[in-house]
Amino acid sequence: MSTILSAVRLPSSDPSLLSYCRLGYFPAQKKQKLKVLCCSIHHLKDDRLQKVHMSQGEEQLRRRFLLFFLFSSGLSPTLSSSGKTKSKNPYDERRLLEQNKRIQKENNAPEDFPNFVREGFQVKVLTSENYVKSDSGLIYRDFEVGKGDCPKDGQQVTFHYVGYNESGRRIDSTYLQGSPARIRMGTNALVPGFEEGIRDMRPGGRRRMIIPPELGPPVGPSTFFSSKQFEVFDVELLGIKNCQRRTIGFYSDVVCN
Repeated sequence: MSTILSAVRLPSSDPSLLSYCRLGYFPAQKKQKLKVLCCSIHHLKDDRLQKVHMSQGEEQLRRRFLLFFLFSSGLSPTLSSSGKTKSKNPYDERRLLEQNKRIQKENNAPEDFPNFVREGFQVKVLTSENYVKSDSGLIYRDFEVGKGDCPKDGQQVTFHYVGYNESGRRIDSTYLQGSPARIRMGTNALVPGFEEGIRDMRPGGRRRMIIPPELGPPVGPSTFFSSKQFEVFDVELLGIKNCQRRTIGFYSDVVCN
């Protein structure tokens, strides 16, 4: 006997609850029985956004970084991976690697740019031997070390950067904006991986950072970021300044010299 399916909406006192069940007749021991196949309940919830008070310059830079990760990670929410475990096929890995190389070439990715072999949430980062991986998972390469002292908490750093996604597409650049970025260390204005990468740089140094998702911006239903991706930054540290708080009457600010 062929299956007959129908969708039935169940009444509910809560308008935010939508319940549906699928019914069908199936032969069982020469008798027809009514069986309930599945029932799903969806509850709609509202998320709340938290507001953070920061200085005007730091807030603008933070917004730029948030927009960078927003466009590089994608606007659509991620889907859960299949429950079945697939065996790794070397051919598939080579195919994905060649696909990533082709896309990076089309996006004019810079020389010695890392490759990303992605299959679902599983990502393999392939780099040359010139890259170093820290204990936190941050991967970087120094093109030029620079001279002087490394920045400390409370000091202001001035730097240029160019941001890329896994496809080698340029997302943001202070060079194109026409002015470098300025930020005080230790104020949580940068994503953790970026601040860790710039913390041991010296003025005049140029470094490429590969930031893993766990050192990137927060990801979840209450944020704009729905896709876990590696981000790549080319950073040039221009200078470091000492900062001190100045108070005049009821007015107080931070001055960096």
